[in-house]
Amino acid sequence: MASKASLLLALSLLFTACLAHHRQQQQDQCQLRNIEALEPYDIIQAEAGVTEIWDADNQQFQCAGVDFIRHRIQPGGLLLPSYVNTPILAFIERGRGVHGVILPGCPETYEYSQDQQFSGERRGQEFESQDRHQKVEELNQGDVVAIPTGAAHWLHNDGDSELVAVVFFDTQNYNNQLDEYHRRFFLAGNPQAQSQQQQQGRPQIQRHQQQGRPRRQGQWQGRQFLNSGNIFNGFDAEFIAEAFNVDRDTAEKLQGQRDQRGHIVKAQQGLQIIRPQQSRQQQQQSRRGSSGRFDPRQQHHGHRGSGGWSNGFEETICSLKLKENIENPSHADFVNPQAGKIANLNSFKFPILKHLQLSAERGELQRNAIQSPHWTINAHNLLYVTEGNLRVQIVNNEGNSIFDNVLREGQVVVIPQNFAVIKRAGEQGARWVSFKTNDNAMIANLAGRVSAISSLPVDVVANSYQLSREDAQRLKFSQRETVLFNPSYRSQGRASA
Repeated sequence: MASKASLLLALSLLFTACLAHHRQQQQDQCQLRNIEALEPYDIIQAEAGVTEIWDADNQQFQCAGVDFIRHRIQPGGLLLPSYVNTPILAFIERGRGVHGVILPGCPETYEYSQDQQFSGERRGQEFESQDRHQKVEELNQGDVVAIPTGAAHWLHNDGDSELVAVVFFDTQNYNNQLDEYHRRFFLAGNPQAQSQQQQQGRPQIQRHQQQGRPRRQGQWQGRQFLNSGNIFNGFDAEFIAEAFNVDRDTAEKLQGQRDQRGHIVKAQQGLQIIRPQQSRQQQQQSRRGSSGRFDPRQQHHGHRGSGGWSNGFEETICSLKLKENIENPSHADFVNPQAGKIANLNSFKFPILKHLQLSAERGELQRNAIQSPHWTINAHNLLYVTEGNLRVQIVNNEGNSIFDNVLREGQVVVIPQNFAVIKRAGEQGARWVSFKTNDNAMIANLAGRVSAISSLPVDVVANSYQLSREDAQRLKFSQRETVLFNPSYRSQGRASA
């Protein structure tokens, strides 16, 4: 008994020490003294598109426990089926397409009717022209797609222009039990073939490693995103043939060893996919939802979400709604026709986010407009600029500015939990999308009609800032807007000077 107790005590101490070490590592990673705007670290070319990968070892990403990539898929391109060890939020920045997510154990509800396909003796005897599969969905600009951990998924560009999708991974999510990086497991193709060709001298990888920051031996490299074959490659071809009841040649094609197309392939003669036809009204709504620019005539003051209040029983696993258009005007939470608008997509509006423990924000500021200085109470925040220029200042708990720069289109910055931030649009305005590590991320404003300062008693403000009572009242009440501030004549003069 004594030996068992000693063993349990030793294991308990070891677990506590490991947990403390992990927490200390995470805390050390968030001791940020300076951060910078980030651009892709690797660009990996495939037959019908490219994937741009940000540096997962950057201290910002390590602090927040997140990762980020961007797919650029050419018309007719197919991102091969794969799954990942983390939950995913993807945002369709440009273009249109169709995608599918395979949820284990769910039925194949999209199918051709046998009565339409066959008759008489042929019915049920031939299946070459039949098909059935799980639900697929149309994607348009502004759609946010939620994909649970380990769910296989694919994406096809069926439009006539490039499809751009940015993808956010929450590597510290409780559903990820592998390590601190996202790992992609391909079900098809031979992604390593394209990577090997690039390593042999094809000028298709552009590396943007930061100067003076050495990479530790054995750490994740962006190229490892495609540094292996698909998962069937590791099985014996005979086993695959028996498992699928096919011949060996088909089994070897599943392994993809001779496939040289990379991870985004050109679909031959388009994809014939079973899907419902959109009505004219739905097509018009999709176009309006993805029109992109802010119309000041549309004023909305928040709503409860497209599905009403959730009591936890509205959706089963197999009927989960996996996409929502964040640019739908009804999602706008804050609107100031002279300044801009902000829409939040949380678990109240998009219930699957409760399971993923993630949320998203779509923001727009007009020329020189400002979003109130604020902090996010319960989440890290990855900010990606989609249009224009955005001046961003970030302040840490020591009161030091750790970022004061202009974010350009396509750049990323991480705003850690509770760090204060202020945003101001440039001369052309700005739009962004943010991904947050909480399904109901909340902010606390520092300025404006509903803010920390305006909620303090006047005498507390006066004594805190060494102000007269009159100046304290002016500080509290002079800004009557809530979150989005129309630029004053004074700030416009400074911007144009």
